Amino acid sequence: MDEVHVAVGVILDTQQRILLTRRAADAHQGGLWEFPGGKVEQGEDVLTALDRELREELAISVERSSPLIEVRHDYGDKAVLLDVHLVWNFSGEPKGLEDQPMTWCAAEALGDYEFPAANLPIVEAVVTALRNL
Repeated sequence: MDEVHVAVGVILDTQQRILLTRRAADAHQGGLWEFPGGKVEQGEDVLTALDRELREELAISVERSSPLIEVRHDYGDKAVLLDVHLVWNFSGEPKGLEDQPMTWCAAEALGDYEFPAANLPIVEAVVTALRNL
């Protein structure tokens, strides 16, 4: 089984709240909350993919980001490599261009949301990173 390389953004607002979106019901791991992003295309670097995906999904462009964590996870039917970046600054006003629900939440409230299993190490890394600022 091929591993799907995914660029993921942990998008922060000026109050350091985190933007979450909900996966479409018919998608893999549908109905669960996630950090936005998408597949890295052939020949594309991660930051280019992240910016493209966030423009396509949320109408924002990445202005400043930093690497957070890489997560490999095998769901059995799909294997993923999540290449996760903190997005400190962006331009545009986030809106769900694919009609996906979205919400801003504090790092301490991330435990109130149901995520795909591969996202759980991201939640831990985000909480730790923001606590250490």
